[in-house]
Order: sequence, then structure tokens, then C-alpha cells
Amino acid sequence: MLLNVSYNNGEITKKIDREIGKPFTLKERWAMKGIGSPKLFITETSIEIRNLLILDNNLDTCNIEMRPKGIIVRFRSLLETFALIVPYYKLRIYKGDFAMYTIYRDNYFIKVRSDTKAVQKFFKKMLDYKIDNAPTSLGDL
Repeated sequence: MLLNVSYNNGEITKKIDREIGKPFTLKERWAMKGIGSPKLFITETSIEIRNLLILDNNLDTCNIEMRPKGIIVRFRSLLETFALIVPYYKLRIYKGDFAMYTIYRDNYFIKVRSDTKAVQKFFKKMLDYKIDNAPTSLGDL
């Protein structure tokens, strides 16, 4: 789900909270050693996101926030903030070339450059959290 989150709208906040849960508490954030990614440089996106990003000439960047049941990928374009809401059950991450990660949700995708250790460490933390909190699959029974 791709949303404009520039303005404080209670309806959009409730929609996000239903989809991926409320934000972690401060104690949980401290225990996890942070829930946000460093600045990620976007190299390629799906057509819907690309149409938003080409509206301005700024460098295309995003960041990721972890939530209990999913992630929020936020990026800016023309003084507006947009968010791609991705529940863990729809999240697919592919490690491509040397320093690339691609985040998929249905027909949306964002490819980011991961040329620092901090970015790679964040993706590992995010994937470990997804695995640890996934429901039991039939194969595990």
C-alpha cells in the first residue's frame, strides 16, 4: 500500500496501524538497538514509485522503519512524504549484485544501494526479526 503521509491524518494512521501494528515502545526500541535504517540510496523502483520520484531533481533516498508486523519504507518527493507499507507476510527481499537489496511488496519494488556495513547490518536485523516473529508454518509441525 503506497500512501501520502505528509500530513497528520488519523484515518491513514489507523490504516497503517491495522496493517503493520503500532510503533515499538521506547523500551523495545532500546532493546533492539534501534528500529530505523540509515539513509538508503534508491537506484531503481517500480513504475508507480518512479512516477513520484521523477517529479523533482533531488537525490532519491529512503529509509525503513521496523514495526511489529511489517516495515514502512519512506521517501520524499516535491516536499511530500510517501510511505510504502509492507507487512512481513508480503515482504520479499533479494540481495542482488555486490551492494544491492531489492524490497518487494506485490507489484511495488524499491532497489537500494547497500555499500556500508550499517545498511547490511540493518537488513540482517530486519530479516532476523521477520523470521523470529513469523507464524508457525505447516512444514514445521
